[in-house]
Amino acid sequence: MNLVIKGGRVVDPASGLDKVIDVFVQDNKIAALGNAPQNPDMTIDASGLVVVPGLVDMHVHLREPGNEEEETIASGAQSAAAAGITSCACMPNTEPAIDSEASAEFVILQSRRAAHANVFPIGAVTRGRKGEQLAEMGGLVRGGAVAFSDDGDPVANAEILRRALLYAKIFDKPVINHCENRELAGKGVMNAGSVSMILGLPGMPSASEEIMVARDLALADITGGTLHVAHVSTAGSVELVRRAKEKGIRVTCEATPHHFTLTDECVETFDSNYKVNPPLRTAADIQAIKAGLADGTIDAIASDHAPHTEEEKDVEFSFAPFGIIGMETLLPLVITELVRPGVISLSRAIELTSTTPAKILRLDRGTLSPGAIADITIMDIENEWEIDVNAFRSKSRNCPFHGRKVFGRALKTIVSGQVVPDSP
Repeated sequence: MNLVIKGGRVVDPASGLDKVIDVFVQDNKIAALGNAPQNPDMTIDASGLVVVPGLVDMHVHLREPGNEEEETIASGAQSAAAAGITSCACMPNTEPAIDSEASAEFVILQSRRAAHANVFPIGAVTRGRKGEQLAEMGGLVRGGAVAFSDDGDPVANAEILRRALLYAKIFDKPVINHCENRELAGKGVMNAGSVSMILGLPGMPSASEEIMVARDLALADITGGTLHVAHVSTAGSVELVRRAKEKGIRVTCEATPHHFTLTDECVETFDSNYKVNPPLRTAADIQAIKAGLADGTIDAIASDHAPHTEEEKDVEFSFAPFGIIGMETLLPLVITELVRPGVISLSRAIELTSTTPAKILRLDRGTLSPGAIADITIMDIENEWEIDVNAFRSKSRNCPFHGRKVFGRALKTIVSGQVVPDSP
């Protein structure tokens, strides 16, 4: 099919493009910019809208297999497409874990059946995510895994992580670690600080994250492997990564919208939708994360989409599971909290949510250059709307942003040259 997107502002950080120009799609590839045929099969009028490479969310939890009542690969793919996300990478903390070639292939197959956003599996670092023996990393790569992680749990054993970094280096894949020292975090349910003391809730200190970040950076240094630090939440972690990059260590990292938007003071409501891991930190940590996003220390923005049922979350704060859903709020929070206030430019926002995540995961996406796969998001960054979790495509509703007024919305999602039929 020949498709022309006419009159939109095309923002493509990979090629340095930011101008009003037509985009011509032929079959599943970007055929040309500015030179469209006279009689295309389909024309989309993007006047007044922004056309960008399809968003890439490199950190989501889709719960299948094992907890399909929370989310499935199909419902997650639909949620992604509704949010303008054309590709997402799902973590292996499923039941059973994604720790074999067959389990990785299962994700790819279910993604194809869903026929919405692309879903790429992240393989477990260790068998069963138990932290004891390395998983069959070569088999996982053959099955389609784009990275390795035991996310949900840290790889606590330094020798295991050292070996993982060495083996992943063979396959040119990153190792993604959830940086948390469990001995220090203990039974904490929120950030350790003045708010936790007032509320009488056990806290998780910043040091529990930063000590693990420092250890992982040292291991990346001695192995030459590629480390990706998931969901940085503290000013100290941002500074550690900044120094490591100056030293030449092969490290990237991500931040989540809730960690640059919400503080631990939100927990004063005892609403379990504010219970996340790592926990919401302080205003000073938010400022450090925003500075890291602006200066290039932080490479990507990811949702850490973590669905739970209402029954699981509707309990006392201490007993509720960690995690919130985030794919369908990712774009508006980036536009509202970062772009509109001038923290970062729109081009930088697309770099953080599309171009660089694709590079980190070695995906042939994240650009609108001719010849690239035609994954495209068309959005209205001036569209003001109110977040309504009841309208989400996700199966779960555990979102702390319900009722929040935001700007920015995906209007069309195009995956491999095809307009997703039920995208906004």
